[in-house]
Amino acid sequence: MTSSLAQRLEALKARIRRAERAAGREEGSVRLIAVSKTQPPEALVAAYGLGQREFGENYLQEAEAKQDRLAHFDIGWHFIGPLQSNKTRPIAARFAWVHGVDRIKIAQRLSEQRPAGMPPLNICLQVNVSGEASKSGVSPEELPELAAAVAALPRLRLRGLMAIPAPTDAVEAQRAAFRAVRRAFEGLSRYGLDTLSMGMSEDLEAAVLEGATLVRIGTALFGARPPKA
Repeated sequence: MTSSLAQRLEALKARIRRAERAAGREEGSVRLIAVSKTQPPEALVAAYGLGQREFGENYLQEAEAKQDRLAHFDIGWHFIGPLQSNKTRPIAARFAWVHGVDRIKIAQRLSEQRPAGMPPLNICLQVNVSGEASKSGVSPEELPELAAAVAALPRLRLRGLMAIPAPTDAVEAQRAAFRAVRRAFEGLSRYGLDTLSMGMSEDLEAAVLEGATLVRIGTALFGARPPKA
């Protein structure tokens, strides 16, 4: 596992470096979030041994088991995807970042449930830039109101935006979607945002060209996900 993972991680880092150069950006300006959902703890340990420190999880129960098993590792945990109200308490207590906030109710619960002794919970608002009915996310038109409300909450730190545009192989279409997210981000400059969480295995280059600071990569790093039991 470690040998093939090392090769994929190095290839992925090389892709990111090339994208940074193509965008005229400083090397290291884009951070890699290893999306480890459905991967066994051993895969995270192997990636950690290769220097990866930030991991993204989508399923709370699975994530909790990994966090308990890997509690002695210095991992930055990111929760990615839709949040259910009944799961906000453990997410508020166990994660450093949340990438899927699109409702003030969820943000309020995270704020209330973030333990007082922990640093503020880093929040990225999810924007449904493609207008897909099947996707979570606030519309660009509703984003300013949500941003203002979240920025005012205690124990949260509004860091930026997250998006999962409609999939396409057309690079210009990829860039257009990410550009729309960046423009929405720029429209919220009063909040001092610093994070654009966008770009996955198939479109990270387009995302970096349009300003991504975090790319969320699963398949290109760990390989195809194992089928669910």
